[in-house]
Amino acid sequence: MTSVSQRTQYVSWIHEANQAGARLRLACEEAGISLRTYKRWYRGGKVTADKRPEAIRPEPVNKLSEYEQCAHSGLVLHSDNGAPMKAQTMREKAYELGVTTSYNRPRVSNDNPFAESLFRICKYRPEWPSAGFKSLDEAREWVLKFTRWYNYEHKHSKLRFVTPEQRHTGQDKAILAKRKAVMEAAKAQHSVRWGKRQVRNCTPVGPTTLNPAKEQVKQEQKQAA
Repeated sequence: MTSVSQRTQYVSWIHEANQAGARLRLACEEAGISLRTYKRWYRGGKVTADKRPEAIRPEPVNKLSEYEQCAHSGLVLHSDNGAPMKAQTMREKAYELGVTTSYNRPRVSNDNPFAESLFRICKYRPEWPSAGFKSLDEAREWVLKFTRWYNYEHKHSKLRFVTPEQRHTGQDKAILAKRKAVMEAAKAQHSVRWGKRQVRNCTPVGPTTLNPAKEQVKQEQKQAA
């Protein structure tokens, strides 16, 4: 809390500015306090101290440990590779404050786009609780059900509409081959309806990425050409 002597100094500066013609509110803002704080400090023509005693508060249960506070290694700001976080002004400010900047490595499993993509699917589920979870146990139970649905029921467009479990265990090859045979038979039976269109691509996919390397994209484009 601000001591009485410090409050007296602030009030003195504000009075001088006010007597020189400045508005009281603007004088308070220039001094770095609000008008409400000034009125609380200056009552009855004198500067007063807080009537409440010094509060002794117990340490919070979730207080950070010395290791978590980075007492010996310094603060590290970890972020994605977005333009705002890599801007020169941002990095200069971090350097000025003694903060070490750290950025995601692209094309790895914990890269930011993977988490954002999963979170979007998560929030677009019909059973997503718009009002939030009532408890930690409820949240854990919901995420467990979502994970099971995502891995064993959700058919991914990037995987040619098979589940991650089917892709991981190699079942996708037989499933996609059977699917192609069914579509080819339907096209042969109703050729007028299909016209010149090809059936959906049922070739099993290889490794999938959200941020493929530029060289990889160029090679795929050359092969497609």
